[in-house]
Amino acid sequence: MQAGKKVSFSKTTITELMIPSYANFGGKIHGGILLSLIDKVAYACASKHAANYCVTVSVDNVEFLQPVEVGDLVSLHASVNYVGKTSLIVGIKVIAENVKQGSVKHTNTSYVTMVAKDENDKPTEVPPLILEESDEVRRFFEAMKRKELKFSFNKKMHETKEAMNLKEAVELLSDQKCDIRLPR
Repeated sequence: MQAGKKVSFSKTTITELMIPSYANFGGKIHGGILLSLIDKVAYACASKHAANYCVTVSVDNVEFLQPVEVGDLVSLHASVNYVGKTSLIVGIKVIAENVKQGSVKHTNTSYVTMVAKDENDKPTEVPPLILEESDEVRRFFEAMKRKELKFSFNKKMHETKEAMNLKEAVELLSDQKCDIRLPR
């Protein structure tokens, strides 16, 4: 078994100035820019812990809490919250700082699942995570629970899809804001 690594070993922060070309039509920073930065910092953090190339499996629970403005200095703080056999869950907190006003706001939270790969592009085992603080224990436990809930949810959705009867579905949707116009 590999030697464990402390959470602090792979903590990673990326900071970037939000420039006008990152803005959407509403003048705020485009969500896709932030998602790209989230993926980048998750890769750096996971790869550091795994000491291997890591790929993104899923980006979960991305919440855009507040808009990011052009001119903000955005910092993405990432840490490994959970490790499985070959996977890691990286928690990311995004902070935007308006340097002119001196204000700081928490704009996003996200959880990214990564898988470590070896030289042959096969999943490879990752080191255990050494938890030294109560927050690290809490984050590991929460990530484990989120993973279990996600698995349960996906299983339930698959069962629902398999069991779906079109006529029943149309009836259940009758009071929803949709206009069903299926060909006869």
